Amino acid sequence: MNYIGSKLSLLEFLEASITEVVDNDCDSFCDLFAGTGIVGTHFKKRGYKIIANDIQYYSYVLNRHYIGNHKVLNFNSLVAEISGLGNIETKNRKDFVCDYLSNIEGIEGFIYENYCLGGTKDNDQPRLYFTDENGKRCDAIRQKIEEWKIKDLINDDEYYFLVTSLIESIDKYANTASVYGAYLKKIKKTAQNDLILKPAELIINDQDHVVFNTDINSIIGKINGDILYLDPPYNHRQYATNYHLLETIAKYDNPNIYGKTGLRDYSKQKSLYCSRRQVFNAFRDLILKAKSRYIFLSYNNEGLMSLDDIKEIMSLRGKYGYFTKEYNRFKADRSENRAYAADTTTEYLHYVICNN
Repeated sequence: MNYIGSKLSLLEFLEASITEVVDNDCDSFCDLFAGTGIVGTHFKKRGYKIIANDIQYYSYVLNRHYIGNHKVLNFNSLVAEISGLGNIETKNRKDFVCDYLSNIEGIEGFIYENYCLGGTKDNDQPRLYFTDENGKRCDAIRQKIEEWKIKDLINDDEYYFLVTSLIESIDKYANTASVYGAYLKKIKKTAQNDLILKPAELIINDQDHVVFNTDINSIIGKINGDILYLDPPYNHRQYATNYHLLETIAKYDNPNIYGKTGLRDYSKQKSLYCSRRQVFNAFRDLILKAKSRYIFLSYNNEGLMSLDDIKEIMSLRGKYGYFTKEYNRFKADRSENRAYAADTTTEYLHYVICNN
């Protein structure tokens, strides 16, 4: 999925740079601003034990699957519920279950009623985040997943796999430019296609991984790991507002919503790293409390903290240095509306080899 600050295009740069700094005896990798789990997933495939965290619940769901799940999902308790499932080879059952959910009849639930034209046509400002059909499909799939969970027909691993699959699938049919801070006035071509539930990738290995859903500064002193990788927000944009609809689909908690875009309350998910006034102290507190041998920070040249700020803070823990990489900027709006109009930006990977 398109995601602000995604490191998908920088994975080779990150791995090469980190490998150049750390010793060969590192076993654990902490990704504590995990986002969609791109970086943690990459290093999970490299054999590391991953500890992941993010304050957003939809991010927790994604990481709970991509990082937390590491064994085959057998869906044994659904065999009596879904005809033919028992005849499917175990490793292929997740695909079969997704196909089943893709074909259930849509219903007029919370997403349809609040984020589609059919459900909001009488509002002063109707919302067009999804077509009516895809809104109904999303509601039906999400409610069925929750029903199975409540009836103990799926376990936690299977539950987070299915919710992850829905979040990633519905995102491909969203009538937005990229993020959910606004919707388009007309349904674009890709959003007109019927929602198909595509199974999320399952990465199998023999490591036990840990995933948290909390504020990083409140948990950092309780986590021990060889490598700590930090990828905080760089600017004032709050992820809670840009991805509020994914949060609602993940929780499916029928929240009170407000405004043109149907925002949910996000007062407990505001990041200090999006505040120019608070970011320096928050980052200093984080670095001083970290219990890792190596700390790495991804941050670009347009962030709220300056290069001197970062060097000053990270040098408190040991030998400091950085790598750089130029890359294409994420664009969710027109260039003339952005503070920075250039097409590329410079990514810094700061690091410190900790003395203690």
